[in-house]
Amino acid sequence: MRILLVTPAPLGSTRGNRVTAVRWARILRQLGHRVAVQEEYDGAACDVLIALHARRSFDSAARFRKRHPQLPLIVALTGTDLYQDLHNSLQARRSLEWATRLVVLQPLGVRQLPEHLRSRARVIHQSAQLPAGARRVRARTPPPGKGSLSDREGRASPPGDLTRTGAPNRGGPE
Repeated sequence: MRILLVTPAPLGSTRGNRVTAVRWARILRQLGHRVAVQEEYDGAACDVLIALHARRSFDSAARFRKRHPQLPLIVALTGTDLYQDLHNSLQARRSLEWATRLVVLQPLGVRQLPEHLRSRARVIHQSAQLPAGARRVRARTPPPGKGSLSDREGRASPPGDLTRTGAPNRGGPE
């Protein structure tokens, strides 16, 4: 399959959108697909367009959808899309409407989508690779009540938000 992956981050950028695009392209190539990564859709032939960032890839999504109304358009939503742009940008919302599939990077992201679009959403958990030469460290399970990374309701707490006993730090900003 010929896949065009569009990201607003320019070639050579180390920003999240470009890093994600390069990682996804590598994975898709390993699965046997032909993948190109570009900053915008320029009319190139492809079987599917994956647009990273609903608002910033709006022009590419619009051109692709107009030229190929029958082909799949996948829109991968960034944190900026989910927690800012969907509420403030008609372009971001329009990109979602055109998409045949939506990708969010964590399960709670689905809740930010308009209800009528949630069935199109799939969660792809992000992952990181160790740098070359780095060693894996086995995680230790702390004894009960010591160093827990969740509060009493089982929600994850951010690093540094725990006291030595593992209880949530209630003295800081909420």
